[in-house]
Amino acid sequence: MIAEPEKFDLCILGAGPGGYAGAIRAVDAGRTVCLVEGDEIGGTGVKWGALASKTMWELAKDFAIASKTDRGFRCTDLKVDYQAVRDTVIEAVKEKQYQMLSQLETFAHGRWKGPGTIVYLRGWGRFQDAGHVAVALAGGGEKIVAADHFLICTGSRPRPFAHIPVDQTRIFDSDGILGLKRFPRRLMIIGAGVTGCEYATIFANFGQTQVFLADHQERVIPFEDEDVSEYVSRNLEQRGVKIFHSVQLRDILQKPDHLEVVLDFADGHATVVEVDAVLISIGREPNIRNLDLDRVGIRPDKGGYLDCDPHGCVRANIYAAGDVTHRPALVNMAVMESRHAVKHMFRLPTQSLAFPNMSTVMFFYPAVAAVGLHERECRRRNIPYRVATYSNALLPRAIAMRAASGFVKIIVRDDESQQILGMRAAGPQVSSTIMSIALLIDQEKNALNVLEAMFPHPTMSESIQECLRLLLNKSIYKPEAFPDLLRIRRWSPDEGFVE
Repeated sequence: MIAEPEKFDLCILGAGPGGYAGAIRAVDAGRTVCLVEGDEIGGTGVKWGALASKTMWELAKDFAIASKTDRGFRCTDLKVDYQAVRDTVIEAVKEKQYQMLSQLETFAHGRWKGPGTIVYLRGWGRFQDAGHVAVALAGGGEKIVAADHFLICTGSRPRPFAHIPVDQTRIFDSDGILGLKRFPRRLMIIGAGVTGCEYATIFANFGQTQVFLADHQERVIPFEDEDVSEYVSRNLEQRGVKIFHSVQLRDILQKPDHLEVVLDFADGHATVVEVDAVLISIGREPNIRNLDLDRVGIRPDKGGYLDCDPHGCVRANIYAAGDVTHRPALVNMAVMESRHAVKHMFRLPTQSLAFPNMSTVMFFYPAVAAVGLHERECRRRNIPYRVATYSNALLPRAIAMRAASGFVKIIVRDDESQQILGMRAAGPQVSSTIMSIALLIDQEKNALNVLEAMFPHPTMSESIQECLRLLLNKSIYKPEAFPDLLRIRRWSPDEGFVE
C-alpha cells in the first residue's frame, strides 16, 4: 500500500526572506506549513546578497575610515586580510541563518503545541499537479507533499553572459564572489548598476585592488537623474575606480596568470585590459526553471517572470512572491508580497498591496538613498516642480563627523499644494533619514507641514529641514552666499527650467 502524502494548509517553495516571512505569517494564522528549500536557508537575501554584501560593505567602510589621516590620529601598520574579512562575512551570514533555523525548530510540527506549525524540508520541489509537489530530498529519496495552497518564492539567480562561462574561480558572479581566495590585484566589474557599483565601492575602499568598472550605458546608475549618477561616478573615481562607459564586453581571454578583457566602445574602437579577476553583474533572472510549472498550467512570460494578480495569485491556489514576480527584486518587497499573499489565500483581513513611494538605499561611499519621483519622471509626467539641493558641507552633524560629502535633494510640486514628490540623499545615515520622507510622501504632506516639526540637533535629519526651508526661501544659509553648496530651480511644461 502506498502511503498517503502528508497534507498541509500551505507549501512554500523557497526559504529566502520572502518564503520564510510567508511561512511565519501562516503560522500566525494557525496554519500548517511545509517550507521547502534545496540550498541554504535565507537564500540570496542572506547568503549571497543583501546581508553578505552589506556586511562586507560595512567592513570596507570601516577600513576606509581607519585609513584616513585628516582626523587628528593615524593608524600605523594598518593591514587587511581577505580571508579574515570573508570569515567575518560568513559569521554574519550564519548568525542570521541560525536565528531562522532556531525559530523553525521552535514551531516545528510535533514539538510546537500551538495551532500553527512548520515542517522544514531540505530539497528541491517540483509540481506534480495543482495539489501536490514532489520534493527531491537533499539527503536522497523523494517525498510527496500535498497542500491546499502553494507559494512560489524561489528567488533569482545571476543573469549569465551569453558566451562567457562563470567558473567562480577567476570569473565570478555576485553569488560566487565570496569564493575569492584573496584580494585580486586588479578586478574588472561588468555592469554599473547598483550591485556592480556596490562591489566597486567595497573593493576600492579596502585599497588593495585596482578596480575597473565597465557598462554599456553612458553613465552609472542610469535610472537616476544625471546629478546623482555624476555624484556616484565622481566618488568612485576619487577612490581610484577606472570607469568605462558605453562599452560592450566582447570576450575574456584566459591566460595562465591573468585574464584579458576585450571591450568594444560605441565609437568603434576596442581596448584590452589585463586583470586578475572579473565580476559579471548584469542583473538577475527568475529561478523557476525546474518547477515543472507546465503541469499546473502556468507559463512564465518572455522575461521568465510569473504574472500575478494584485494579491500574488498566479492561478487558483498557486501564488508567487519575490524575485519571480514583476516587482523590484528587493528583500523588503519579497517579504511584503509573501505576507500579503498568505493573508489573501486564507481570507485574512488585508489592504491592497501598493508601493507608490518605495524607498531604496544604494550602498556606495557615501551611501545614496532614494524615494518617490526623480526629476526625469516629473518631466515625463508634465508635473511642474521645484527642486532644491542642500549640501552636507553646511550641516553641523556632517561637519562634526568629518563626512561632509553628500547632499539632500527634495522635489515638491510647484503649485499651491507644495506636495513633496521625491527625495534623493547621499551621505551618512541616509538609510535611516530616507524613511521619514517616504512616510510624508505617502501621507501627501507638503513642505509647510514638515516644517511645523522641530528637528533634533545636531542630526543628519536637519538637512531635510533646511532643504525644505530652501525651497520656501526661508533657509538659514542662502544660495547667494554658497552657490556651490545650495541650489534651487523650477521646471514647468511651458517654460522649462528656471534657476
